[in-house]
Amino acid sequence: MDMLIDGGWTGSSDGQVDAVLNPATDEQIDTVPRATLADVERAVAAAQRGKTAMAALPAWRRCEILEAVARRIQENQEELGRLLCRENGKRIGETTNEVGVAARIFRGYAEEAKRVFGRSVPLDSIPGREKSLAITTREPLGVVAAIVPFNYPVELWSHKVAGGLAAGNAVITKTPEDCPLAMIEVSRYLEEAGLPPGAHQLLTGGRDVGEALVRADGVQMIAMTGSTAAGRRILEVAAATLKKVHLELGGNDATIVCGDADVDAAADALVAGRFTSGNGQICCAVKRVLVEQPIYERLLEAVSARARALEVGDPINPRTDVGPLINRRAAERVEGQVRQAVADGATVVTGGKRRGNFYEPTVLTGVAPGTPAFADETFGPVLPLIPFERFEDALVLANDSPFGLQAAIFTRDLFKVMRAYEVLDVGTVVVNHTTAVRVETLPFGGNKASGNGREGIHDTLHEMSKEKTLLLHEVFGAVA
Repeated sequence: MDMLIDGGWTGSSDGQVDAVLNPATDEQIDTVPRATLADVERAVAAAQRGKTAMAALPAWRRCEILEAVARRIQENQEELGRLLCRENGKRIGETTNEVGVAARIFRGYAEEAKRVFGRSVPLDSIPGREKSLAITTREPLGVVAAIVPFNYPVELWSHKVAGGLAAGNAVITKTPEDCPLAMIEVSRYLEEAGLPPGAHQLLTGGRDVGEALVRADGVQMIAMTGSTAAGRRILEVAAATLKKVHLELGGNDATIVCGDADVDAAADALVAGRFTSGNGQICCAVKRVLVEQPIYERLLEAVSARARALEVGDPINPRTDVGPLINRRAAERVEGQVRQAVADGATVVTGGKRRGNFYEPTVLTGVAPGTPAFADETFGPVLPLIPFERFEDALVLANDSPFGLQAAIFTRDLFKVMRAYEVLDVGTVVVNHTTAVRVETLPFGGNKASGNGREGIHDTLHEMSKEKTLLLHEVFGAVA
């Protein structure tokens, strides 16, 4: 497949390509260009024309284009789901569902493109301004660069590209190296729907492509989902041009299971939120489980039994519960983290073995606060269970992390729910459900090392536009 620059599908300027592999088999699916710095410069130059054309495009037309893309995604949901499954490694049911979510996201932004409202502000609260009025409007930022991760590429990209276009910007996408193919296919729908040339461009390649976009003077905003380390680097580089940066980064989400919780329901949610969703490769996956002592052994047994029963294998098989990690490096990293956890005193209750790119669903006990297995993010199917005596201690442990994306609590006690909501330093608190959940109409994002800002259909439009004020001095009163 080719990349998209200035309305045309093209290879890289030096002809270099990267292979896209099926992580379940390591077989090559396709190749994509490895963009050069010259390719980035060309795309940024074309985006200057694209942003002018997008700013002039009326809201109703932006709505039509995004709605047309939503229809095409929906029509091709099964085919796109199979392609995404092959390049990404998530279960076929998950990838097909992700494509359906992307269609909803495009449709949501299509509608909201017609509702990018300003305000009217009476000024009679200010002495001497009683006869004045101010109005505000929201305008496009210009060029948005979308840097997308491998784990939910189509869904996460949809927020960035549809949001950017709905707000009237030009968008340049940097695809994930491991799985760009489904995004490329959807980009064809954007072109077919009638976007102006340069309004959306798509670059394939390595980290140098993303960094070049961050450095570029002609880019007004970076919207990135990825690791905390990458986010810090983006902030450092973007400071030179004072561009806006929106980051959705890593997580170490805690789940608190109180003594009054339904143990079976909690176990089902924990297994879904850590093992069978994204093969454990989700920023908001269940990462730490804090269990009230009286039900600790029951929950440990329930989760471990469910983990042992999971089928690990080729994600294209509908019977598979857990597929491969995205590549060998990722699987080896998880293997090393579990090995370190054991060295620090943890016990493997079940799992703990790697086979190629596959890692068994693993349950740990004996993970102590302060150790890497407790404090760091493990991006794979590994779940530590930690007992607690007092509810307030559980809240302290949940906050004992550099991350602050989401958290969950299982209880029937409304007072504990509200106390958790009050105290936990996270973007979202989920009640009686897994943390591995994202609703496109809600603000999604975290605190601390989990990023800045919020992403969601309404919030993204706000982030990707800027406010301008018109102050009308003494416009009320009698006409002379």
